[in-house]
Amino acid sequence: SPDPPTLPLPMVNMISGGLHAGRNLDIQDVLIVPLSARSYSESLEMIVAMYRGVGETLRCHGLESALVGDEGGFGPKLRDNEQALEVVVEAMHLRGLVPGKDVAIALDIASSHFHDGASGQYRLRASGDRTFDRSALIELLAKWVRSYPIVSIEDGLAEDDWEGWTDLTNRLGDSVQILGDDLFTTQVSRLQKGIERKAANAVLIKVNQVGTLSETLDALALARKQGYRAVVSARSGETEDTTIADLAVATAAGQIKIGSVARSERLAKYNHLLRIEEQLGEGGKFANGATVFGQPR
Repeated sequence: SPDPPTLPLPMVNMISGGLHAGRNLDIQDVLIVPLSARSYSESLEMIVAMYRGVGETLRCHGLESALVGDEGGFGPKLRDNEQALEVVVEAMHLRGLVPGKDVAIALDIASSHFHDGASGQYRLRASGDRTFDRSALIELLAKWVRSYPIVSIEDGLAEDDWEGWTDLTNRLGDSVQILGDDLFTTQVSRLQKGIERKAANAVLIKVNQVGTLSETLDALALARKQGYRAVVSARSGETEDTTIADLAVATAAGQIKIGSVARSERLAKYNHLLRIEEQLGEGGKFANGATVFGQPR
């Protein structure tokens, strides 16, 4: 039986790179998750405070704080990929939030975009133009997990590096959400392959990626049956259509990834979730941080 309608925990862009922001960074997005929020509306308040805090932190360091990427995250030119993590943690302290307890970090690595299929190497131009094999990239991600309050890593390896995905999940899957987007593309057949290979432990769900609502529901059902978390997601080049907000609540997916709190095509969905919360009333469920990710580490 499906769970009752549940307002999702948002995963929200703060700093963007990769194809979303002119390749100023190799990794595509540094996002936050408001772990300690007790309701959807409270989570949105925390998100807006953090977004403004990241902008203020960038200004204090003399970095670009006006230009934004494709999904609304700030698009500064930074020293390297890791500085994006440092800025977001600094913004948490600025807003009086405890890293890893009140707010955590989620990463969208989008590593297919800097992966060489012929050699199998990953080239990080924003980190000294260094080249990594899959093992070295997994070690880099593990180092970041040890150093920063990271709870989710999306597309940490290339979309067809199945062996690498299994290794990454074995290494970090007990403590971090290993989220497949390019890996699964909301396709039941690819998700089934990932389940069989023990690759990832969560799937990004995009209706307009797979093309039909029925296929989307099939992917969600398979994820739920196999114990994979699901994150209902918007895409680049969005419209103001709010269907994914309804989908996330109706299926009790638990998480939603809309983009940042900037521009109307993103805000329309956040606002629609506020209306749904009001309609559900005090009895409405919310997938808080403890429900989704467990107690803080």
